[in-house]
Amino acid sequence: MSIQSNKTRESQILIVDDVARNIQIVGNILSKEMLRIAYATNGETALQLAFSNDFDLVLLDIMMPGMDGFEVCRRLRENEKTADIPIIFLTAKSDVESMLTGFQLGAQDYVSKPFNASELIARVRTHLELREKKQQLSQMNQLLEEKVKVRTIDLEKANKQLFRLEKAKSEFLGIISHELRTPLNGIIGLTQLLALTEVNSEQKRYLEFLEQTSQRLTRFAETALLITSLQADSLKVELFCSSASILFSSATEKLKHLINEKSIEIKINLELPDIRIVADTILINKSVSLLLENSIYHLPKHGVVSLSAYKENQKIVIEIRDNGKGFEEEVLVHLNEIVSRNVTTVSEGVGLSIAAVKLIMDAHDGILQLKNNDTGGACIRLLFDDIN
Repeated sequence: MSIQSNKTRESQILIVDDVARNIQIVGNILSKEMLRIAYATNGETALQLAFSNDFDLVLLDIMMPGMDGFEVCRRLRENEKTADIPIIFLTAKSDVESMLTGFQLGAQDYVSKPFNASELIARVRTHLELREKKQQLSQMNQLLEEKVKVRTIDLEKANKQLFRLEKAKSEFLGIISHELRTPLNGIIGLTQLLALTEVNSEQKRYLEFLEQTSQRLTRFAETALLITSLQADSLKVELFCSSASILFSSATEKLKHLINEKSIEIKINLELPDIRIVADTILINKSVSLLLENSIYHLPKHGVVSLSAYKENQKIVIEIRDNGKGFEEEVLVHLNEIVSRNVTTVSEGVGLSIAAVKLIMDAHDGILQLKNNDTGGACIRLLFDDIN
């Protein structure tokens, strides 16, 4: 078995001993190994050779005149070039104190004189192989560090690019939503002015339809802008104590024209006269308004919507329930995907509103639940932590 083991060059060993006979003995024992051997008979020469060459192992005698092996070992460990070279002490001493001193100074092993050839070869092989594996590991670590560095730079570039794209998308959608609202508000104003002029019944019906369509597009633009703001985390959530009663009154007042147009009956049920939630009043009002509007939109004339607030398992529940046809199974599955898996692909109408409400509830660490009533109709629940 050769010591070399996949190396691109022969291993280099420095033998240090003040007795030439000992150097000759060690050299003869290692002569059959594929090694390049250098030698020194004193500490000063040993250090000069070690600092000017690339040795893989040092066989170092302890007892030498002048600079002994302990001092040579200490200086080798202090020098950056030789700090990691394995050192095996060659010593006639067998006392524990000398061994401990050698190990404390950084030696890896020792071989006692007179030398046992098999033992010496085995120890040399072991430490050369360990050094080779350590060097390979160091090279692998360096390669990995370089790859990680390159990958990190690539990820940073990708993240910066993604951030720019997300920012550009948010700004673009914000501009689109704003640009949609501006002309739509103008159209609504003009239709309201035209309604005050003399028009026949058919023209009046057209104007009413145009106003309703414009208002719906305006709400669509507002919802799209809200979703963009929530996804971009640019909308600051401000928490206040909000009354469920006022919340319901505000939403029904905002949608009064739709309620009256379809003769919708609104039922308000409060478990307590003054049940409250801690939330961003504007955002939660928007949530209830969006859900109420969807219920009204899908109800026939004279439909019924129940707005309820109650406590359940340490949660405050805001519930919007209607007596319509309820969600179609395919629609309900899609909407629950929006709720449970943060799916952002939505369809025109209820899907966009649900996506907006889901983001609002996420901002409040709340829960959004969708289902059909056993007796028919849809039921949507908003669950908030009860802080009382």
